[in-house]
Amino acid sequence: MNRLKIKKMLVIFLSSMILISLVNVSLATNEKYLVKSELTGWEEVDTYHEIIAYFEILAEDFDQVKMIEMGPTDSGYPLHLVMYDPEMDFDPVVWREKGKVILFNNNGIHPGETEGMDVSRMFLRDILLGEQVIPENVVMAIVPVYNIGGHLNRTPYWRTSSQDGPAEYGCRQNARCYDLNRDFIKADTLNGKSFQEIFNYLKPHLFIDTHTSNGTDYQHVLPLIPTTYTLLGGQLGDYLMEEMVPDIFEIMGKKGYPPIPYVYAKAGYGGSLDEGLSQFPDTPRFSTGFAAVFNTIGFMPETLSLKPYEERVKSNYALFETFMEILEKDGERLVRMVEEDREAAKTKDSFGVNYTNLNDDKYKMLTFLQYELEERISPLTGLPTKYYNHDKKFSQEVPWFYHYDPELYIETPKAYVFPQGWWNVVELLERNGVVLERLEEDSVLEVTVYHIASFDTVQAPYEGHYIHSNVKLKKSTEQFAFKKGDYIVPMNQEANRFIIEVLEPQTQNSLFAWNWFDTIIAGTASTSEDKALEYLTQNPEVRDEFEALRKEDESFAKNARAQLAWIAERAGWNVHCSGGVGANRYPVYRIEK
Repeated sequence: MNRLKIKKMLVIFLSSMILISLVNVSLATNEKYLVKSELTGWEEVDTYHEIIAYFEILAEDFDQVKMIEMGPTDSGYPLHLVMYDPEMDFDPVVWREKGKVILFNNNGIHPGETEGMDVSRMFLRDILLGEQVIPENVVMAIVPVYNIGGHLNRTPYWRTSSQDGPAEYGCRQNARCYDLNRDFIKADTLNGKSFQEIFNYLKPHLFIDTHTSNGTDYQHVLPLIPTTYTLLGGQLGDYLMEEMVPDIFEIMGKKGYPPIPYVYAKAGYGGSLDEGLSQFPDTPRFSTGFAAVFNTIGFMPETLSLKPYEERVKSNYALFETFMEILEKDGERLVRMVEEDREAAKTKDSFGVNYTNLNDDKYKMLTFLQYELEERISPLTGLPTKYYNHDKKFSQEVPWFYHYDPELYIETPKAYVFPQGWWNVVELLERNGVVLERLEEDSVLEVTVYHIASFDTVQAPYEGHYIHSNVKLKKSTEQFAFKKGDYIVPMNQEANRFIIEVLEPQTQNSLFAWNWFDTIIAGTASTSEDKALEYLTQNPEVRDEFEALRKEDESFAKNARAQLAWIAERAGWNVHCSGGVGANRYPVYRIEK
């Protein structure tokens, strides 16, 4: 019998003997600590202001709770952070010195998905009232409502046809119509900027971001997304997939809520499940992928929207209990693994990026509890329509493909260096705990230069951007003159993985991919044919290369503008503001080891 179970039995025994609570009240007779969903039979949920007021009451009534403001949001309201610390230090630096397990819980990123906003309060309340006993070395940090603007924009209509309650809730987009679960790298929103600062402030060991899944229907109440374990890597990745996930599935099954991985068909969105399920590829633009690049284990519970709201809340509550049981057993070990993996990142020679290649040879067999999908005539349209028949339940053994291989590996340089004009890059790096140095005098450094040879761009806006992908690079080694005050990013940091994810242009969520450097993408200098011919005459080796390219590349041979641009590039006539000769010259340079 583990210590957590013994503690629970002791609490029950003492409670029955002395009949006294921590605050001399009982939930059965005092409604002060009930959330609105409990008071209304799971029909209604609290507004944003009511949620904040609830945590203010807990902070006033219990010394173990503190709530602070942690930066602005697009809504005009501050982002709050609630901290539970039985020793009342309320300082992440002290927590780390004491070896505490730091659990970070984010709620309301999509405010129509309200379970987490309820469960975070209910679970903390029950800890404070002695109805839940958690490991002594666990501290908790909670964002009550992340998407405040979306939660203020309440409606009974969003997801009306695909969500069973509550009666009214917030909208998915934030105050500026951003989906905040796509903003963790680019940080277009004040919410995203504040979150990055909070995450760096906490440096959590375990991150839980509560969601609700919509769409399909099956017997499971709680689909669950663990972060891609190969993206996480190190000891943590192996522990996550081989121990933690199986433990969660076993414990939750015993609690009556057998989970299933997020139902993401191997064939892709809308594809048949006959080939099985695959791990959702949570790149660093998503919350759990963002956590992974900082060596934090992340989970995204996705309670199924078509289940009754009470079931959804209680399954989430059971998940929090499950995490506590696992932390009772593995908490000290988890802290050690996180510290060791973060230390190892400082000297790692290379990092895999773009975990998009699903490995067909690595899978686990899971029991998928489903309903028969049948057809009937719609009473609305008179046409055939599909529906899930809840009277016809069945289970199916399906493969879950969980292993993604990286698209490429990037060698870790000694440092990156870039001109001080890119102040927005500086701000992003510093928010995320990256240490930067500045040149004390004008300096000529030997650097690797990236030239953007080609890339693809989406033709429709996505989160306010036209994302670049399939980036091809040409590289050169040059002696480059930097100015006093330009920035150096030494690659000896815990944040090395994050630095590579944002500064290397070929990664899926690089700052280049998110259009931060589009001003370097420019046309070429005007070049007359007479000038171009004169240059080729004076440089016969370039002329030979030019003629060979015209023979090899038919499209180049038919494009006079491209030919003149090529000559201008080779001649060095295309000086650009990125700091040297040639457009498409990436302004972040590598100092190699």
